[in-house]
Amino acid sequence: MLYLWVKALHIIALVCWFAGLFYLPRLFVYHAAASDETSQQRFCVMERKLYRGIMNPSMLATLVFGAWLLYLNPAWLQMGWLHAKLLLVVLLIGYHHVCGAQLKRFARGENSRSHVFYRWFNEIPVVFLLAIVILVVVKPF
Repeated sequence: MLYLWVKALHIIALVCWFAGLFYLPRLFVYHAAASDETSQQRFCVMERKLYRGIMNPSMLATLVFGAWLLYLNPAWLQMGWLHAKLLLVVLLIGYHHVCGAQLKRFARGENSRSHVFYRWFNEIPVVFLLAIVILVVVKPF
């Protein structure tokens, strides 16, 4: 029963984290296209609150509950699909931090990229989500 609770909490945290990973780069698209100071400031506030209030806690919860699942199922550590998933999680954490660094550049008024760049940047977490879900559900190796 404990396993199912931990798994449910892991999935809930993951959904919340990915909601932020999908939405923050979309805010960057709008922020890069905004031309007036009021909009620029509003986007800075929205981005900061999303990153600090939702994304960071959700990422931490996802990692804690994921580690707990590994503790409850140590045999998974011998399986190739898990190694691939963990590599993708590490890369996703890197993407999360790149988003945080970009948020700080916007706050300092130092953005040098167009809204078109962020439209493509916004698609990266989709690739991660597809790969991670396929690895966990299908367990191809």
